[in-house]
Amino acid sequence: MPTDRVALVTGSTGHLGPAVARRLAVDFNLVALHYFKSREKAEALKEEIARSGRRAEIFQADLGSEDGAADLVSQVRGHFGRLDVLVNLPGAIRTRPWDQLDRSDWEDIFRSNLESSYFCLKHVLPGMREQKWGRIINIGFHLVEHLGSFPGVTPYAVAKTGLLILTRTAAVAEVENNITVNMVSPGLIEGGEIPASLKIKEGQLGRAEDVAEAVAFLASERAGKITGTNLIVAGTWKM
Repeated sequence: MPTDRVALVTGSTGHLGPAVARRLAVDFNLVALHYFKSREKAEALKEEIARSGRRAEIFQADLGSEDGAADLVSQVRGHFGRLDVLVNLPGAIRTRPWDQLDRSDWEDIFRSNLESSYFCLKHVLPGMREQKWGRIINIGFHLVEHLGSFPGVTPYAVAKTGLLILTRTAAVAEVENNITVNMVSPGLIEGGEIPASLKIKEGQLGRAEDVAEAVAFLASERAGKITGTNLIVAGTWKM
């Protein structure tokens, strides 16, 4: 049976967002769907979840600033009265040779992949600490723990590595508050950005639903003693 806890999915209209939101709606009756510009997609997702007998509401916010993140958390708490699960999904990627990057490339990628997640995490923690329960799941990428060369996606790799460090730092800090903080790191996913030069074997592409199942597990009571982990959902890609 679904619980009355509230799950917030940031970037819910992106590539992975709808699958994650639909899956969490199975376990949590109340799902907050965040969007920045794609209101029509958010409305459509809300209606889809409602047809399944669950409740979802949409919330607009620009997570490019701390004020935007704080406002989003305030909106969700004000509407539902609580906030129990945070899934940080925004994660723009830009493919460009490392020696051709300019300042805006670094700033945009860091803001999307690291800063937005940090500020959302920071502002959900007070409420979770008060209720002594919380689940925070950040989205990485399958090579986030591989400290190697990433010449085509350098800012993205650096930002996701920083997000993993943030994940583990928060996990250690919040363990006494019954708050878990974990990362799910997808590999190549159907419908995502896949360079044409890559030779993909049959069965190597994952699905958004695979990522959603991992998120749902880490958001559940069953994962209460799992924290600071990086769950890679990539099959044998680059193994």
